[in-house]
Amino acid sequence: MSLVLLERPRPHVALLRINRPEARNALSPPVRETLAELVSELAADADVRAIVLTGDEKAFAAGADLVELSKRSVSDPAFAKAHVAWKALKSCPKPLIAAVNGFALGGGCELMLHCDIIIAGRSAKLGQPEVKVGIMPGAGGTQRILRAAGKYRANRWLLTGDMIDAATAYGIGIVSEVVEDDRVVAHALDLADKIAALPPLAIAATKEVVELGADAPLAAALALEQKTFQLLFATEDRTEGMNAFLEKQRPEFKGR
Repeated sequence: MSLVLLERPRPHVALLRINRPEARNALSPPVRETLAELVSELAADADVRAIVLTGDEKAFAAGADLVELSKRSVSDPAFAKAHVAWKALKSCPKPLIAAVNGFALGGGCELMLHCDIIIAGRSAKLGQPEVKVGIMPGAGGTQRILRAAGKYRANRWLLTGDMIDAATAYGIGIVSEVVEDDRVVAHALDLADKIAALPPLAIAATKEVVELGADAPLAAALALEQKTFQLLFATEDRTEGMNAFLEKQRPEFKGR
């Protein structure tokens, strides 16, 4: 049985399910490597326009595999391999939607935070408990929570390692929406459907400008936005979209 299951439940939408239920979907090196391989393949697949990432009803991903981590030394090559796996997620040009039920802790929370949209079930429990075992988040947890929640709210959770319930996570800005537990994956797929129906080049450009602009000075970010906006006028999808709107027709976007 594959550690990550790939499904294609709807046109132009891929669904990745972490499949390690006996370990609450803990992110062992093979799980991370399989995720990276599949995301890279989907990023290169012209038919795929949005990707949903989920676990099961008990856990999105309960964190890194502590058994494996406990055996590492400071110079272990596994650190570099892990970085390569995370880089594949960060560099994916297509929207990633996390559908989170149950636990998303440690590396599982960081996996969630690599996504562009996060849908959490009401019973979900999130957090970065690494300080409780003598380490700290190492795959973006400190910086992504900091940028989403601000210094003081981020430190409340990072320095205690406490779990964050879904309502609190929404309140501090680290999830996009909270829905009923049994609607999490369906709602994420509905959003993926909506995105997949839109022009792929405009979606990719918007994602890139949001990502790059978040850490840039405002003037530079606005210049990037303006230049990217202008470049989209060279696309066939722009012509199709505007003509269809003016003629009250349904557009057919081809990503060109």
